[in-house]
Amino acid sequence: MSDPLDIRVLDPFPAAAVESLARESTREGFRFVRRLVDEQASGEARFDRPGEVLLGVFNGEELVAIGGVTRDPYGGDASVGRLRHVYVRAAHRRRGVGQALIRALEAHAREHFAALVLRTDTGAAARFYAALGYRALAAGGTPRIGGRSGPLEKHVCLGMR
Repeated sequence: MSDPLDIRVLDPFPAAAVESLARESTREGFRFVRRLVDEQASGEARFDRPGEVLLGVFNGEELVAIGGVTRDPYGGDASVGRLRHVYVRAAHRRRGVGQALIRALEAHAREHFAALVLRTDTGAAARFYAALGYRALAAGGTPRIGGRSGPLEKHVCLGMR
């Protein structure tokens, strides 16, 4: 990458740029970026509640990665956030883009949540998150949070919900 990475809040939602990511991710067999585009169009996903954010990583003007944080909709604990829709273009993987995006999402989440969870269906992604300090969580599991003091707890679950 010749240009430095620029991580930005995606507000307003750049539909055309994310559509390009959706096409690429769909070719790889991932449906979650397409789901994000559809949920944005319907108004279902807005990333506008307290603590929520959608970030994009740009290389120059090209959107090369995306990811967000929402309140975890499954656990019923408002102190647990969920990493969602994290995708890095294939040509930009293994260059620090994903790590930079996750660190930016974590920095944002730290101000709003005691823990982050992420669910993935690939072993490669689970290993990536483990290398960033995420601990394994049983499929369908919800972390037990003891309070907001201390460092952000990070959990990854292999197996989609």
